[in-house]
Amino acid sequence: MPHAHSIVYIIRICCIAALGGILLGYDTAVISGAIGPISTHFGLSPAQTGWAVSCVVLGCIVGALSAGWSTQQYGRRSTLFIAAILFTISAIGSALAVTFSFYIILRIVGGVAVGLACVTSPMYMSEVAPKDFRGRAVSMFQQSAVIGQTCVFYVNYLIAKSMTDEWLVQMGWRWMLGSEIIPALLFAVLLFLIPESPRWLVEKGKIDKAKDTLSRTYNPKHVDKLIKEIQDSLIEIGSTHKHKVSLRSQPLLSILLIGTFVAAAQQLVGINVIMYYTPNILKPLVGGTTNALFQTTFIGIVFILGNALGMYLIDKVGRLPLMKYGTLGCAFSLFIVGYVLYQQTHGYAALFALCLYVVAYATSWGCACWSIISEIFPNHIRSRAMAIAVGAQWFTGFIVTQSFPMLNQNPFLKAHFNGAFSFWLLGIFSLICMVIVIKFVPETKGVSLEKMEELMTIKLAKNAKKQSL
Repeated sequence: MPHAHSIVYIIRICCIAALGGILLGYDTAVISGAIGPISTHFGLSPAQTGWAVSCVVLGCIVGALSAGWSTQQYGRRSTLFIAAILFTISAIGSALAVTFSFYIILRIVGGVAVGLACVTSPMYMSEVAPKDFRGRAVSMFQQSAVIGQTCVFYVNYLIAKSMTDEWLVQMGWRWMLGSEIIPALLFAVLLFLIPESPRWLVEKGKIDKAKDTLSRTYNPKHVDKLIKEIQDSLIEIGSTHKHKVSLRSQPLLSILLIGTFVAAAQQLVGINVIMYYTPNILKPLVGGTTNALFQTTFIGIVFILGNALGMYLIDKVGRLPLMKYGTLGCAFSLFIVGYVLYQQTHGYAALFALCLYVVAYATSWGCACWSIISEIFPNHIRSRAMAIAVGAQWFTGFIVTQSFPMLNQNPFLKAHFNGAFSFWLLGIFSLICMVIVIKFVPETKGVSLEKMEELMTIKLAKNAKKQSL
């Protein structure tokens, strides 16, 4: 058990790493207020509007897949610094874009930064935090992403407040996108105050530096034992600096497929639809852009509270109970949102259903999902496996984000469902994902990272035995 001063140190370095989550949330959600004016400014079609939003997700795929190589080659902290620089370039460039093509390129650059951050930040947190605090530590990444989203909801609202639609179309969206430069520069500066991941240092043979970091987060008497466990987890599977272990070998391939599905399924429950398109969803029901942006800020506040609840519960009740009951809540809420849209119910009904959704999501696919995908991969494949898993996550997110406005504005679906079809479809996907996760993912609460491969192998063997009976 870490001492009190160790817990303070863990919280401090995790808070700095979590700024990557704040930028993830800020960068992905800033478009929710800007997409309407951008669409008008550049005269976009429904497909182009989807591309204006989803292009950042394409960059996320590139960034996530690149993170495996970058974190392995240069370390976790250096990769986060690269992400901070790319966030800054994207914020400045996209705000100054004079053509739609230039805007797309700079938003993709921001997406690369998001992809790097969403792989590296939770990986770093899981590797520096003791096992009994790991769930809460990694959950800080999701909480920081939600805080970033909420902050930008308010920033967008304050920029749009009392302004004309014409000004928003000409200048407002530029201020929204450019405001990201402040958290991006702050992140770049504060990264110099955190250490490198001790597990990466051990893998690279930098034992003294690893001991120094671990001595500040664990009981110093146990550091040598932990170093030995980390080394054994690398040697045991034949990992050396000369060659890589094949991800196609068993049971690593099965573990990779399970982790990749969990990451991809996070997008199938519809969170990006809510974060990117909420103002557009609410606008016809609440009477105007400003009112829609204002109501969106409430969703951000509720999201923070829901995530705080998840952080409190995750190391107490475990990951799987949160995934089960939270996903049921997501599906129920999505069905309600669909019904409200189908009936065209004006007022606060849609806002209430969306708030219920984000609470359910925050405790399950928010907190628990990020913890699972940063935990279940063995030490020797974590960087590569997380890169593939998060790459798949953003690829799924790209499909969902690109297709939503096209489905929503499809003449047949719009005439018969009033925008409800997409939400009902996402609700069905949520239930399917829940069943698969509960069947194939083991409970990781209280299990050391060095024991994850053994835990996953046992779970796979039990499933194989059930199928053979």
